[in-house]
Amino acid sequence: MKKRVTVLIGSLLVAAGLLTVGSETASGFSPVNSGSQQAKPATFSPALSGKTVNSQQVLRLNMEEPATLDPTFAEDTVSGTVIRAIYDGLTRLDENGNPVGSLASDMKLSADKLTYTFTLRDAKWSNGDPVTAHDFEFAWKHALDPKTGSPVSYQYYVIKNGQAFTSGKAKEEEVGVKALDDKTLRVTLEHPTPFFPTLASFLPPINKRVAMANPKWASDPKTLVSNGPFKLETWEHKNKIVLAKSESYWDKEAVKLDRIEFSMIADTNTELSMFQHGDLDWAGGPISGLPVDAVVPLKEEGKLMTKPKATSYYIRFNTERPPFTNVKIRKAFAYAINRREIADHIGQAGQTPLMGITPITASLRPEGFFADNQPQEAKRLLAEGMKELGITKMPEITYLYNTSDRNRAIAETLQAKWKNVLGVDVKLVNKETKVYLADQEQGNFSITRSSWTADYNDPVNFLQKFVEKYSSSNITRWHHPRYAELIRRSCAEPDPEKRKQLLLEAETLLMEEMPLTGIFSDVNAWVQNDKLKGVRIDPLSKIDFKWAYKE
Repeated sequence: MKKRVTVLIGSLLVAAGLLTVGSETASGFSPVNSGSQQAKPATFSPALSGKTVNSQQVLRLNMEEPATLDPTFAEDTVSGTVIRAIYDGLTRLDENGNPVGSLASDMKLSADKLTYTFTLRDAKWSNGDPVTAHDFEFAWKHALDPKTGSPVSYQYYVIKNGQAFTSGKAKEEEVGVKALDDKTLRVTLEHPTPFFPTLASFLPPINKRVAMANPKWASDPKTLVSNGPFKLETWEHKNKIVLAKSESYWDKEAVKLDRIEFSMIADTNTELSMFQHGDLDWAGGPISGLPVDAVVPLKEEGKLMTKPKATSYYIRFNTERPPFTNVKIRKAFAYAINRREIADHIGQAGQTPLMGITPITASLRPEGFFADNQPQEAKRLLAEGMKELGITKMPEITYLYNTSDRNRAIAETLQAKWKNVLGVDVKLVNKETKVYLADQEQGNFSITRSSWTADYNDPVNFLQKFVEKYSSSNITRWHHPRYAELIRRSCAEPDPEKRKQLLLEAETLLMEEMPLTGIFSDVNAWVQNDKLKGVRIDPLSKIDFKWAYKE
Protein backbone atom coordinates (compact mmCIF):
# COMPACT_ATOMS: atom_id res chain seq x y z
CA MET A 1 0.00 0.00 0.00
CA LYS A 2 4.73 5.37 1.78
CA LYS A 3 5.65 8.42 3.85
CA ARG A 4 7.52 11.62 4.21
CA VAL A 5 9.05 13.81 6.87
CA THR A 6 7.60 17.08 5.63
CA VAL A 7 4.04 17.93 6.53
CA LEU A 8 1.19 19.70 4.85
CA ILE A 9 -0.78 21.78 7.33
CA GLY A 10 -4.49 22.23 6.95
CA SER A 11 -7.66 22.85 8.85
CA LEU A 12 -9.35 20.11 10.83
CA LEU A 13 -12.69 19.77 9.14
CA VAL A 14 -15.80 17.68 9.47
CA ALA A 15 -18.35 16.82 6.84
CA ALA A 16 -21.19 17.68 9.20
CA GLY A 17 -19.78 20.61 11.12
CA LEU A 18 -16.97 20.98 13.61
CA LEU A 19 -15.15 17.95 14.98
CA THR A 20 -14.70 18.71 18.64
CA VAL A 21 -11.32 17.63 19.87
CA GLY A 22 -10.10 17.86 23.44
CA SER A 23 -7.33 16.93 25.81
CA GLU A 24 -7.56 16.01 29.44
CA THR A 25 -5.01 18.70 30.24
CA ALA A 26 -5.44 21.28 27.51
CA SER A 27 -7.98 22.19 24.88
CA GLY A 28 -7.34 22.67 21.19
CA PHE A 29 -5.51 19.43 20.35
CA SER A 30 -5.88 18.81 16.64
CA PRO A 31 -5.14 15.49 14.93
CA VAL A 32 -2.56 15.83 12.19
CA ASN A 33 -0.52 13.49 10.02
CA SER A 34 2.86 14.28 11.52
CA GLY A 35 4.23 15.05 14.91
CA SER A 36 6.05 18.24 13.96
CA GLN A 37 3.05 20.53 13.41
CA GLN A 38 -0.60 20.69 14.27
CA ALA A 39 -3.64 21.73 12.30
CA LYS A 40 -6.12 24.27 13.65
CA PRO A 41 -9.76 23.34 14.16
CA ALA A 42 -12.16 25.09 11.82
CA THR A 43 -15.78 24.97 10.87
CA PHE A 44 -16.65 23.48 7.51
CA SER A 45 -18.75 24.91 4.73
CA PRO A 46 -19.98 22.09 2.47
CA ALA A 47 -17.84 22.03 -0.67
CA LEU A 48 -20.82 21.58 -2.96
CA SER A 49 -22.89 24.38 -1.49
CA GLY A 50 -24.61 26.25 -4.28
CA LYS A 51 -23.50 23.80 -6.99
CA THR A 52 -25.96 22.69 -9.62
CA VAL A 53 -25.41 19.11 -10.65
CA ASN A 54 -26.94 16.98 -13.38
CA SER A 55 -29.56 14.37 -12.57
CA GLN A 56 -27.44 11.65 -14.18
CA GLN A 57 -24.38 11.35 -11.99
CA VAL A 58 -22.40 8.32 -13.22
CA LEU A 59 -18.61 8.14 -12.96
CA ARG A 60 -16.85 5.69 -15.30
CA LEU A 61 -13.32 4.45 -14.67
CA ASN A 62 -11.07 1.50 -15.45
CA MET A 63 -8.97 -0.65 -13.12
CA GLU A 64 -7.65 -4.13 -12.48
CA GLU A 65 -9.60 -6.75 -10.60
CA PRO A 66 -9.35 -5.94 -6.87
CA ALA A 67 -7.54 -8.61 -4.92
CA THR A 68 -10.10 -8.30 -2.10
CA LEU A 69 -12.80 -6.03 -0.71
CA ASP A 70 -12.18 -7.15 2.86
CA PRO A 71 -10.26 -4.36 4.66
CA THR A 72 -8.51 -7.00 6.76
CA PHE A 73 -6.61 -8.28 3.73
CA ALA A 74 -6.37 -5.32 1.35
CA GLU A 75 -2.83 -4.20 0.57
CA ASP A 76 -3.01 -3.05 -3.07
CA THR A 77 -4.04 0.34 -4.43
CA VAL A 78 -7.02 -0.93 -6.43
CA SER A 79 -8.58 -2.80 -3.51
CA GLY A 80 -7.95 0.20 -1.27
CA THR A 81 -9.70 2.53 -3.71
CA VAL A 82 -12.91 0.50 -3.78
CA ILE A 83 -12.78 -0.06 -0.02
CA ARG A 84 -12.45 3.69 0.53
CA ALA A 85 -15.62 4.21 -1.52
CA ILE A 86 -17.73 1.60 0.25
CA TYR A 87 -16.43 1.97 3.82
CA ASP A 88 -16.09 4.83 6.28
CA GLY A 89 -13.70 5.05 9.21
CA LEU A 90 -13.38 7.25 12.26
CA THR A 91 -11.72 9.83 10.01
CA ARG A 92 -11.31 10.57 6.30
CA LEU A 93 -8.56 12.62 4.68
CA ASP A 94 -9.19 16.02 3.17
CA GLU A 95 -7.59 17.23 -0.07
CA ASN A 96 -4.43 18.20 1.84
CA GLY A 97 -4.11 14.80 3.47
CA ASN A 98 -5.25 15.99 6.90
CA PRO A 99 -7.62 13.79 8.95
CA VAL A 100 -11.16 15.09 9.35
CA GLY A 101 -13.89 13.58 11.48
CA SER A 102 -16.14 11.09 9.74
CA LEU A 103 -17.78 8.39 11.88
CA ALA A 104 -16.12 10.07 14.86
CA SER A 105 -18.05 13.17 15.95
CA ASP A 106 -15.66 13.80 18.82
CA MET A 107 -12.14 12.79 19.79
CA LYS A 108 -10.24 13.33 23.03
CA LEU A 109 -6.58 12.64 23.73
CA SER A 110 -5.23 11.91 27.20
CA ALA A 111 -2.55 14.08 28.80
CA ASP A 112 0.14 11.45 28.18
CA LYS A 113 -0.95 11.26 24.51
CA LEU A 114 -1.44 7.50 24.77
CA THR A 115 -5.22 7.16 24.90
CA TYR A 116 -7.74 8.33 22.31
CA THR A 117 -11.44 8.30 23.12
CA PHE A 118 -13.72 8.51 20.09
CA THR A 119 -17.42 9.24 20.18
CA LEU A 120 -19.31 7.76 17.22
CA ARG A 121 -22.15 9.52 15.44
CA ASP A 122 -25.36 7.70 14.48
CA ALA A 123 -24.57 5.61 11.39
CA LYS A 124 -25.83 2.45 9.73
CA TRP A 125 -24.46 -0.45 7.74
CA SER A 126 -25.85 -1.06 4.27
CA ASN A 127 -28.06 -3.83 5.70
CA GLY A 128 -29.59 -1.45 8.23
CA ASP A 129 -27.60 -2.55 11.28
CA PRO A 130 -26.25 0.29 13.45
CA VAL A 131 -22.50 0.90 13.24
CA THR A 132 -21.11 0.52 16.74
CA ALA A 133 -17.81 0.82 18.57
CA HIS A 134 -17.96 -2.97 18.94
CA ASP A 135 -17.58 -3.27 15.15
CA PHE A 136 -14.30 -1.30 15.34
CA GLU A 137 -13.01 -3.38 18.24
CA PHE A 138 -13.86 -6.57 16.38
CA ALA A 139 -12.27 -5.43 13.09
CA TRP A 140 -9.00 -4.25 14.60
CA LYS A 141 -8.51 -7.26 16.84
CA HIS A 142 -9.47 -9.57 13.98
CA ALA A 143 -6.70 -8.02 11.85
CA LEU A 144 -4.18 -8.54 14.67
CA ASP A 145 -5.27 -12.10 15.44
CA PRO A 146 -2.47 -14.47 14.32
CA LYS A 147 -5.13 -16.95 13.15
CA THR A 148 -6.39 -14.36 10.64
CA GLY A 149 -3.08 -13.96 8.82
CA SER A 150 -3.73 -10.37 7.77
CA PRO A 151 -0.96 -8.93 5.54
CA VAL A 152 -1.66 -5.47 6.96
CA SER A 153 -1.68 -6.37 10.66
CA TYR A 154 1.47 -4.27 11.19
CA GLN A 155 -0.63 -1.13 10.60
CA TYR A 156 -2.26 -1.85 13.97
CA TYR A 157 1.00 -2.37 15.87
CA VAL A 158 0.85 1.16 17.30
CA ILE A 159 -2.04 -0.12 19.43
CA LYS A 160 -0.93 -1.34 22.84
CA ASN A 161 -0.08 -5.07 22.72
CA GLY A 162 -1.05 -5.18 19.05
CA GLN A 163 2.21 -6.72 17.87
CA ALA A 164 2.46 -8.84 21.00
CA PHE A 165 -0.97 -10.34 20.24
CA THR A 166 0.01 -11.08 16.62
CA SER A 167 3.22 -12.69 17.88
CA GLY A 168 1.40 -14.84 20.43
CA LYS A 169 2.87 -12.95 23.38
CA ALA A 170 -0.34 -11.29 24.57
CA LYS A 171 -3.99 -12.19 24.85
CA GLU A 172 -6.75 -10.62 22.79
CA GLU A 173 -8.25 -8.91 25.81
CA GLU A 174 -4.89 -7.19 26.44
CA VAL A 175 -4.99 -5.37 23.09
CA GLY A 176 -5.56 -1.64 23.63
CA VAL A 177 -8.85 -1.19 21.79
CA LYS A 178 -12.10 -1.35 23.74
CA ALA A 179 -15.73 -0.49 23.02
CA LEU A 180 -16.90 1.16 26.24
CA ASP A 181 -20.43 1.17 24.85
CA ASP A 182 -22.07 1.30 21.42
CA LYS A 183 -20.95 4.89 20.83
CA THR A 184 -17.60 5.10 22.63
CA LEU A 185 -14.30 3.60 21.46
CA ARG A 186 -11.17 3.82 23.58
CA VAL A 187 -7.81 3.20 21.92
CA THR A 188 -4.61 2.92 23.95
CA LEU A 189 -1.31 3.13 22.06
CA GLU A 190 2.13 1.68 22.70
CA HIS A 191 3.66 5.17 22.50
CA PRO A 192 2.56 8.67 21.47
CA THR A 193 1.65 8.48 17.78
CA PRO A 194 0.77 11.90 16.32
CA PHE A 195 -0.23 10.38 12.98
CA PHE A 196 -2.79 8.01 14.53
CA PRO A 197 -5.83 10.08 13.42
CA THR A 198 -4.51 9.77 9.85
CA LEU A 199 -3.93 6.04 10.25
CA ALA A 200 -7.47 5.67 11.58
CA SER A 201 -8.82 6.74 8.18
CA PHE A 202 -7.48 3.46 6.74
CA LEU A 203 -8.86 1.25 9.50
CA PRO A 204 -12.61 0.93 8.87
CA PRO A 205 -14.93 -1.21 10.98
CA ILE A 206 -16.35 -4.57 9.95
CA ASN A 207 -19.90 -5.62 10.74
CA LYS A 208 -19.18 -8.07 13.53
CA ARG A 209 -22.46 -9.97 13.25
CA VAL A 210 -22.11 -10.49 9.48
CA ALA A 211 -18.42 -11.46 9.56
CA MET A 212 -18.86 -13.98 12.35
CA ALA A 213 -21.77 -15.63 10.55
CA ASN A 214 -20.03 -15.89 7.16
CA PRO A 215 -16.20 -15.87 6.77
CA LYS A 216 -16.61 -15.22 3.02
CA TRP A 217 -18.95 -12.26 3.49
CA ALA A 218 -16.73 -9.87 1.47
CA SER A 219 -16.58 -11.92 -1.74
CA ASP A 220 -20.16 -11.49 -2.97
CA PRO A 221 -22.33 -8.36 -3.48
CA LYS A 222 -25.23 -10.26 -1.88
CA THR A 223 -23.35 -10.70 1.40
CA LEU A 224 -20.89 -7.79 1.48
CA VAL A 225 -22.09 -5.26 4.05
CA SER A 226 -20.40 -1.85 4.14
CA ASN A 227 -20.93 1.54 5.75
CA GLY A 228 -19.50 4.05 3.27
CA PRO A 229 -20.76 6.60 0.72
CA PHE A 230 -21.35 3.81 -1.80
CA LYS A 231 -22.32 0.16 -1.68
CA LEU A 232 -21.31 -2.76 -3.87
CA GLU A 233 -24.03 -3.44 -6.42
CA THR A 234 -22.28 -5.63 -9.00
CA TRP A 235 -19.01 -7.56 -9.08
CA GLU A 236 -18.48 -9.50 -12.28
CA HIS A 237 -14.97 -10.82 -11.81
CA LYS A 238 -12.46 -9.66 -14.43
CA ASN A 239 -15.24 -7.69 -16.11
CA LYS A 240 -16.72 -4.90 -14.02
CA ILE A 241 -17.64 -3.53 -10.61
CA VAL A 242 -20.56 -1.20 -10.06
CA LEU A 243 -21.03 0.86 -6.92
CA ALA A 244 -24.30 2.62 -6.10
CA LYS A 245 -24.90 5.53 -3.76
CA SER A 246 -25.74 4.22 -0.30
CA GLU A 247 -29.00 5.58 1.02
CA SER A 248 -28.06 4.36 4.51
CA TYR A 249 -24.85 6.44 4.66
CA TRP A 250 -24.86 8.97 7.49
CA ASP A 251 -23.64 11.79 5.22
CA LYS A 252 -25.54 10.83 2.07
CA GLU A 253 -26.47 14.45 1.33
CA ALA A 254 -22.80 15.14 0.54
CA VAL A 255 -22.70 12.32 -2.03
CA LYS A 256 -23.70 13.52 -5.50
CA LEU A 257 -22.75 10.53 -7.64
CA ASP A 258 -25.48 7.95 -8.22
CA ARG A 259 -23.14 5.26 -9.51
CA ILE A 260 -19.49 4.48 -10.09
CA GLU A 261 -18.80 2.00 -12.86
CA PHE A 262 -15.38 0.33 -13.03
CA SER A 263 -14.45 -1.63 -16.14
CA MET A 264 -11.53 -4.07 -15.98
CA ILE A 265 -9.44 -3.78 -19.13
CA ALA A 266 -5.76 -4.60 -18.69
CA ASP A 267 -4.48 -2.78 -21.78
CA THR A 268 -3.68 0.87 -21.08
CA ASN A 269 -3.90 1.78 -24.78
CA THR A 270 -7.51 0.55 -24.83
CA GLU A 271 -8.23 2.45 -21.62
CA LEU A 272 -6.89 5.71 -23.07
CA SER A 273 -8.80 5.16 -26.31
CA MET A 274 -12.03 4.65 -24.35
CA PHE A 275 -11.39 7.91 -22.53
CA GLN A 276 -10.71 9.78 -25.75
CA HIS A 277 -13.95 8.42 -27.23
CA GLY A 278 -15.96 9.51 -24.18
CA ASP A 279 -16.54 6.03 -22.75
CA LEU A 280 -14.52 6.77 -19.58
CA ASP A 281 -14.29 9.86 -17.41
CA TRP A 282 -10.77 9.09 -16.20
CA ALA A 283 -7.68 7.26 -17.42
CA GLY A 284 -4.43 6.64 -15.55
CA GLY A 285 -3.34 6.99 -11.94
CA PRO A 286 -3.69 6.29 -9.19
CA ILE A 287 -5.76 3.15 -9.89
CA SER A 288 -4.51 2.45 -13.40
CA GLY A 289 -1.84 3.68 -15.79
CA LEU A 290 -1.25 5.44 -19.07
CA PRO A 291 0.60 3.99 -22.06
CA VAL A 292 4.28 4.82 -21.75
CA ASP A 293 4.42 6.36 -25.22
CA ALA A 294 1.34 8.53 -24.55
CA VAL A 295 2.70 10.44 -21.53
CA VAL A 296 4.80 13.00 -23.44
CA PRO A 297 2.17 13.73 -26.15
CA LEU A 298 -0.52 14.21 -23.48
CA LYS A 299 1.82 16.54 -21.60
CA GLU A 300 2.53 18.55 -24.74
CA GLU A 301 -1.20 18.83 -25.43
CA GLY A 302 -1.76 20.20 -21.93
CA LYS A 303 -4.08 17.33 -21.03
CA LEU A 304 -1.82 15.43 -18.63
CA MET A 305 -2.44 15.98 -14.93
CA THR A 306 0.30 15.04 -12.47
CA LYS A 307 0.71 15.11 -8.73
CA PRO A 308 3.62 13.91 -6.56
CA LYS A 309 2.76 10.97 -4.36
CA ALA A 310 4.36 9.29 -1.39
CA THR A 311 5.10 6.13 -3.33
CA SER A 312 8.27 4.10 -3.75
CA TYR A 313 8.57 1.89 -6.84
CA TYR A 314 11.16 -0.74 -5.95
CA ILE A 315 12.22 -4.35 -6.44
CA ARG A 316 12.66 -7.05 -3.81
CA PHE A 317 15.04 -9.99 -3.80
CA ASN A 318 14.16 -13.39 -2.37
CA THR A 319 17.02 -13.69 0.11
CA GLU A 320 16.23 -17.35 0.75
CA ARG A 321 16.64 -18.31 -2.91
CA PRO A 322 20.17 -18.57 -4.43
CA PRO A 323 21.95 -16.54 -5.67
CA PHE A 324 20.26 -13.77 -3.69
CA THR A 325 21.26 -15.38 -0.43
CA ASN A 326 24.50 -13.46 -1.08
CA VAL A 327 24.55 -9.74 -0.30
CA LYS A 328 27.16 -8.94 -2.95
CA ILE A 329 25.02 -10.45 -5.68
CA ARG A 330 22.01 -8.48 -4.44
CA LYS A 331 24.12 -5.32 -4.60
CA ALA A 332 25.40 -6.24 -8.06
CA PHE A 333 21.87 -6.37 -9.43
CA ALA A 334 21.00 -3.12 -7.64
CA TYR A 335 24.06 -1.21 -8.81
CA ALA A 336 23.66 -2.33 -12.42
CA ILE A 337 20.36 -0.42 -12.75
CA ASN A 338 20.20 2.98 -14.44
CA ARG A 339 17.34 4.59 -12.53
CA ARG A 340 17.61 7.96 -14.23
CA GLU A 341 17.08 6.26 -17.58
CA ILE A 342 13.95 4.50 -16.30
CA ALA A 343 12.54 7.67 -14.70
CA ASP A 344 13.14 9.83 -17.77
CA HIS A 345 12.27 7.42 -20.57
CA ILE A 346 9.57 5.20 -18.99
CA GLY A 347 8.12 7.25 -16.15
CA GLN A 348 8.34 10.54 -18.09
CA ALA A 349 6.05 12.37 -15.65
CA GLY A 350 8.53 13.67 -13.09
CA GLN A 351 9.61 10.53 -11.24
CA THR A 352 12.79 10.85 -9.14
CA PRO A 353 15.47 8.10 -9.13
CA LEU A 354 15.40 6.34 -5.77
CA MET A 355 18.57 4.99 -4.13
CA GLY A 356 16.86 4.04 -0.89
CA ILE A 357 13.38 2.87 0.05
CA THR A 358 11.56 5.92 1.44
CA PRO A 359 10.17 8.15 -1.34
CA ILE A 360 11.51 11.65 -1.89
CA THR A 361 8.53 13.09 0.00
CA ALA A 362 9.57 11.24 3.18
CA SER A 363 13.24 10.84 2.49
CA LEU A 364 15.75 10.74 5.32
CA ARG A 365 18.58 11.12 2.79
CA PRO A 366 17.29 12.61 -0.51
CA GLU A 367 20.62 12.06 -2.31
CA GLY A 368 20.36 8.33 -1.67
CA PHE A 369 22.54 5.72 -0.01
CA PHE A 370 24.62 4.76 -3.05
CA ALA A 371 25.36 6.05 -6.55
CA ASP A 372 23.03 5.25 -9.41
CA ASN A 373 24.22 3.26 -12.46
CA GLN A 374 27.53 1.63 -11.39
CA PRO A 375 28.18 -1.05 -14.03
CA GLN A 376 31.83 -1.70 -13.16
CA GLU A 377 31.14 -2.00 -9.44
CA ALA A 378 28.22 -4.29 -10.25
CA LYS A 379 30.45 -6.61 -12.28
CA ARG A 380 33.04 -6.75 -9.49
CA LEU A 381 30.45 -7.55 -6.85
CA LEU A 382 28.86 -10.25 -9.01
CA ALA A 383 32.20 -11.98 -9.49
CA GLU A 384 32.99 -11.85 -5.78
CA GLY A 385 29.54 -13.04 -4.84
CA MET A 386 29.65 -16.01 -7.19
CA LYS A 387 33.06 -16.96 -5.81
CA GLU A 388 31.72 -16.81 -2.26
CA LEU A 389 28.83 -19.09 -3.28
CA GLY A 390 31.21 -21.44 -5.08
CA ILE A 391 29.36 -21.22 -8.40
CA THR A 392 30.54 -20.51 -11.93
CA LYS A 393 27.10 -20.34 -13.52
CA MET A 394 24.04 -18.50 -12.31
CA PRO A 395 20.87 -20.50 -11.53
CA GLU A 396 17.59 -19.60 -13.22
CA ILE A 397 16.45 -16.15 -12.14
CA THR A 398 12.88 -14.95 -12.52
CA TYR A 399 11.47 -11.41 -12.32
CA LEU A 400 7.83 -11.39 -11.24
CA TYR A 401 5.61 -8.41 -12.03
CA ASN A 402 1.92 -7.63 -12.36
CA THR A 403 0.17 -6.54 -15.52
CA SER A 404 0.57 -2.97 -16.74
CA ASP A 405 2.18 -1.22 -19.68
CA ARG A 406 4.66 0.58 -17.44
CA ASN A 407 5.54 -2.48 -15.35
CA ARG A 408 6.26 -4.41 -18.54
CA ALA A 409 8.48 -1.65 -19.95
CA ILE A 410 10.45 -1.45 -16.69
CA ALA A 411 10.77 -5.24 -16.52
CA GLU A 412 12.14 -5.39 -20.05
CA THR A 413 14.59 -2.56 -19.35
CA LEU A 414 15.88 -4.28 -16.21
CA GLN A 415 16.16 -7.58 -18.07
CA ALA A 416 18.26 -5.95 -20.80
CA LYS A 417 20.44 -4.07 -18.30
CA TRP A 418 21.20 -7.19 -16.24
CA LYS A 419 22.09 -9.05 -19.45
CA ASN A 420 24.29 -6.27 -20.85
CA VAL A 421 26.07 -5.36 -17.60
CA LEU A 422 26.18 -8.67 -15.73
CA GLY A 423 25.76 -11.17 -18.55
CA VAL A 424 22.87 -12.76 -16.64
CA ASP A 425 19.67 -14.00 -18.26
CA VAL A 426 16.54 -13.13 -16.29
CA LYS A 427 13.19 -14.69 -17.15
CA LEU A 428 10.21 -12.31 -16.96
CA VAL A 429 7.04 -13.66 -15.35
CA ASN A 430 3.87 -11.58 -15.76
CA LYS A 431 0.71 -12.33 -13.75
CA GLU A 432 -2.51 -10.55 -12.77
CA THR A 433 -2.30 -8.76 -9.45
CA LYS A 434 -4.17 -11.28 -7.31
CA VAL A 435 -1.96 -14.18 -8.46
CA TYR A 436 1.14 -12.01 -8.39
CA LEU A 437 0.50 -11.11 -4.73
CA ALA A 438 -0.06 -14.77 -3.86
CA ASP A 439 3.19 -15.76 -5.58
CA GLN A 440 5.06 -13.04 -3.69
CA GLU A 441 3.77 -14.23 -0.34
CA GLN A 442 4.62 -17.84 -1.18
CA GLY A 443 8.15 -16.88 -2.27
CA ASN A 444 7.63 -17.95 -5.88
CA PHE A 445 10.14 -15.49 -7.35
CA SER A 446 13.81 -14.54 -7.46
CA ILE A 447 13.19 -10.82 -7.96
CA THR A 448 9.83 -9.07 -7.92
CA ARG A 449 8.40 -5.63 -8.60
CA SER A 450 6.84 -3.81 -5.67
CA SER A 451 5.50 -0.40 -4.78
CA TRP A 452 4.28 1.11 -1.54
CA THR A 453 2.22 4.22 -0.97
CA ALA A 454 2.11 5.98 2.38
CA ASP A 455 -0.66 5.21 4.85
CA TYR A 456 0.48 8.09 7.02
CA ASN A 457 3.07 10.82 6.77
CA ASP A 458 6.14 9.16 8.25
CA PRO A 459 9.11 7.13 6.88
CA VAL A 460 8.59 4.40 9.46
CA ASN A 461 5.58 3.23 7.43
CA PHE A 462 8.05 2.00 4.80
CA LEU A 463 10.79 0.79 7.10
CA GLN A 464 8.61 -1.19 9.51
CA LYS A 465 7.61 -3.56 6.69
CA PHE A 466 10.96 -5.33 6.92
CA VAL A 467 11.21 -6.00 10.65
CA GLU A 468 9.70 -9.49 10.86
CA LYS A 469 11.34 -12.21 8.77
CA TYR A 470 8.19 -14.17 7.98
CA SER A 471 5.54 -11.48 7.92
CA SER A 472 3.47 -11.18 4.76
CA SER A 473 4.71 -7.59 4.40
CA ASN A 474 8.33 -8.73 4.18
CA ILE A 475 8.45 -11.17 1.32
CA THR A 476 12.23 -10.77 1.03
CA ARG A 477 12.53 -13.07 4.10
CA TRP A 478 15.45 -10.90 5.21
CA HIS A 479 15.89 -10.21 8.91
CA HIS A 480 18.47 -8.37 10.97
CA PRO A 481 18.20 -8.07 14.79
CA ARG A 482 19.90 -4.67 14.77
CA TYR A 483 17.42 -3.35 12.23
CA ALA A 484 14.45 -4.59 14.25
CA GLU A 485 15.89 -2.96 17.37
CA LEU A 486 16.38 0.39 15.61
CA ILE A 487 12.78 0.43 14.41
CA ARG A 488 11.54 -0.53 17.86
CA ARG A 489 13.58 2.24 19.49
CA SER A 490 12.43 4.81 16.93
CA CYS A 491 8.82 4.05 17.78
CA ALA A 492 9.43 4.76 21.44
CA GLU A 493 11.70 7.80 20.98
CA PRO A 494 9.90 11.09 21.84
CA ASP A 495 12.64 13.40 20.54
CA PRO A 496 12.04 14.03 16.78
CA GLU A 497 15.73 14.47 15.90
CA LYS A 498 16.85 11.37 17.81
CA ARG A 499 14.01 9.43 16.22
CA LYS A 500 15.07 10.60 12.76
CA GLN A 501 18.64 9.44 13.40
CA LEU A 502 17.44 6.00 14.47
CA LEU A 503 15.37 5.67 11.29
CA LEU A 504 18.27 6.93 9.18
CA GLU A 505 20.55 4.32 10.74
CA ALA A 506 17.93 1.66 10.01
CA GLU A 507 17.58 2.61 6.33
CA THR A 508 21.37 2.76 6.01
CA LEU A 509 21.60 -0.80 7.31
CA LEU A 510 18.82 -1.87 4.95
CA MET A 511 20.76 -0.51 1.98
CA GLU A 512 23.97 -2.17 3.18
CA GLU A 513 22.19 -5.52 3.27
CA MET A 514 20.16 -4.75 0.10
CA PRO A 515 17.21 -7.18 0.35
CA LEU A 516 15.49 -4.64 -1.90
CA THR A 517 16.42 -1.63 -4.00
CA GLY A 518 14.53 1.47 -5.05
CA ILE A 519 13.80 2.37 -8.66
CA PHE A 520 12.04 5.73 -8.41
CA SER A 521 9.90 7.95 -6.21
CA ASP A 522 6.63 8.03 -8.10
CA VAL A 523 4.00 10.53 -9.23
CA ASN A 524 0.38 10.21 -10.28
CA ALA A 525 -0.31 10.93 -13.95
CA TRP A 526 -3.80 10.88 -15.46
CA VAL A 527 -6.35 12.54 -17.72
CA GLN A 528 -9.93 13.31 -16.71
CA ASN A 529 -13.24 14.60 -18.01
CA ASP A 530 -13.26 18.41 -17.78
CA LYS A 531 -16.74 18.31 -16.26
CA LEU A 532 -15.70 15.99 -13.45
CA LYS A 533 -15.16 17.84 -10.18
CA GLY A 534 -14.61 17.03 -6.53
CA VAL A 535 -12.44 13.90 -6.88
CA ARG A 536 -9.87 14.08 -4.10
CA ILE A 537 -6.35 12.78 -4.50
CA ASP A 538 -4.50 13.55 -1.31
CA PRO A 539 -0.71 13.83 -0.95
CA LEU A 540 -0.58 10.18 0.06
CA SER A 541 -2.10 9.27 -3.35
CA LYS A 542 -5.38 8.04 -1.90
CA ILE A 543 -8.31 8.78 -4.21
CA ASP A 544 -11.73 9.49 -2.72
CA PHE A 545 -14.96 9.77 -4.72
CA LYS A 546 -17.25 10.79 -1.84
CA TRP A 547 -17.44 14.43 -2.95
CA ALA A 548 -17.19 13.87 -6.72
CA TYR A 549 -19.78 15.18 -9.18
CA LYS A 550 -20.20 16.16 -12.82
CA GLU A 551 -21.11 19.67 -13.83
